[in-house]
Amino acid sequence: MNDRLRAVLLFGLVALMIVGTGFVQSWNSALIILNMGLVSALMALGVNLQWGFAGLFNVGVMGFVALGGLAVVLTSMPPVGAAWSAGGLRILAGLALGAASIVAAILVWKKTSGRVRGWAVAAVLLVGFFAFRTVFDAGVEAVEAVDAATSGYLGGLGLPVLLAWPVGGLLAAGAAWIIGKTALGLRSDYLAIATLGIAEIVIAILKNEDWMSRGVKNVNGLPRPVPYEVDLQADPGFVERAGSIGLDPTTASTLLVKLGYSVLFTVVLVIVLVLAQLALRSPWGRMMRAIRDNETAARAMGKDVTGRHLQVFILGSAICGIAGAMMTTLDGQLTPTSYQPLRYTFLIWVMVIVGGSGNNLGAVLGGFFIWFAWVQVEPLGQAIMGIVTSGMEDGGLKRHLIDSVQHMRLLTMGVILLLVLRFSPRGLLPER
Repeated sequence: MNDRLRAVLLFGLVALMIVGTGFVQSWNSALIILNMGLVSALMALGVNLQWGFAGLFNVGVMGFVALGGLAVVLTSMPPVGAAWSAGGLRILAGLALGAASIVAAILVWKKTSGRVRGWAVAAVLLVGFFAFRTVFDAGVEAVEAVDAATSGYLGGLGLPVLLAWPVGGLLAAGAAWIIGKTALGLRSDYLAIATLGIAEIVIAILKNEDWMSRGVKNVNGLPRPVPYEVDLQADPGFVERAGSIGLDPTTASTLLVKLGYSVLFTVVLVIVLVLAQLALRSPWGRMMRAIRDNETAARAMGKDVTGRHLQVFILGSAICGIAGAMMTTLDGQLTPTSYQPLRYTFLIWVMVIVGGSGNNLGAVLGGFFIWFAWVQVEPLGQAIMGIVTSGMEDGGLKRHLIDSVQHMRLLTMGVILLLVLRFSPRGLLPER
């Protein structure tokens, strides 16, 4: 079987599973799986760009996805006027003092030498830290005291929510540049530890800095790029069209909104996939694979390995940031506690490995297939376990078997991963 036919058959199988969900369960469930599959495929593309093209082992995916979600709040939510009046300027002044302290320490490091250098840098950082905390903490306290139950944060810029998606990519790219400058010189295992640690730092900031993202109180009511269901249900023309096809207004409005998200997400995924394919087949893509396969030989040919690693690390992280912004827009709220490594790191890596590392189409396939399995394993497991235990007496064993269904997701992911690595070690769609 040639590669093209294999790809068509596998994508057709995934499409059949999603359509089958619509017939067997509900079209609402099918569209939910489709939308999150599109977002997951985009995340997998970002990771595949880093690992499949350049061999960079990034396990900080969760941090970049969270930065994309934060971008939606900072871009699309309206500013809270009372909070800005209470302490917004003091917060900005404190952040400016902190940045100025870092810049001053770098300049002192460059201008001095010997034993004086360390003491001078330490003195600048110490003075800058206390100045930063004095101004910044006063502003934060004032902002978080403004109607803390419903706001207690500065809000955003009030711009259209679609602008938040590229902003999420830029925010993640900026963080990736800072991380790459400090961590890309590390060996692969140490790079993994560093990126995981930095991702946890990002999540800790989102959970604790209420003035910026309301912390664990969450930001609800994010703007949407598609109509609201209640607005559609109040439109007589829409109600009439829904009735003409045999749907009640509530169901029709829900399906239309989800279809709107599907169209938007598909457009973004197709654009990123086309660009990734062009990059893969370009001289730049061939160079990246050469660096991945043999860094020593690439350096001997005059290639800037560290610089190219930084490039691809920023690009892959930016894609994850865009996906994170799309997912937060779909959810309609920013929930920092939901950013778990199991979902946003382990699961994305499984998608890339199962789909085929180094193959962009394989990453997309893995995104759809693994997300479908992740969502459907538990309800299917409950149905199967209900049949298995139907003849048992109520008691410890039956209850234990039914309760064990909630663990079937992890078991299934492990089994899928083992089977693919055993029978198709390079993934379902291997790199050509």
